[in-house]
Amino acid sequence: MRKPSSLRSLAALGAFLLVCVFSNLALATPAEEAQLEQLDKIERELELQRDWAKYRWEKTNSECYQKYWVNSCLKDSRAEYRKEIDPIRAQEVELHEVQRKLRASIKDQRDAAKIAERASAEKAAERSANQKDFEEKQKAAAARAADVEQRRKDAPKRAQENKAGTQLD
Repeated sequence: MRKPSSLRSLAALGAFLLVCVFSNLALATPAEEAQLEQLDKIERELELQRDWAKYRWEKTNSECYQKYWVNSCLKDSRAEYRKEIDPIRAQEVELHEVQRKLRASIKDQRDAAKIAERASAEKAAERSANQKDFEEKQKAAAARAADVEQRRKDAPKRAQENKAGTQLD
């Protein structure tokens, strides 16, 4: 059976989630992140409640096998478990919806900040400078490759000159 304090906490969580779902406030990213952390904490509490309900259900099921009317006992046990789990599940659904909206809002704000950063004049100047540096490096590499290729072509001629110059008279 559930304690009265857990019923109160479930009701408070449900009310909080409803307020969060129906509030259309444009929050700043730090506030949204703080709210998201709070919702994560609520999610952990709901998971704990779910785990305890499952524990109680499994314990009741194991006790049912000691009785004569096993199927009836298991049915009653399952009904009691559903009574406990259904409100938790409803709150989890609302919680996940709010978390999804918050994460989407945070992502949109970060994407907008990245777009604004890319559009800034400083970043554009930095990109053009980087592009010029890259092109210069490509030209230098092409010149080195051409020089190496020319030296390879001239290698037999230089070898003949060296051979002719090193002969002793």
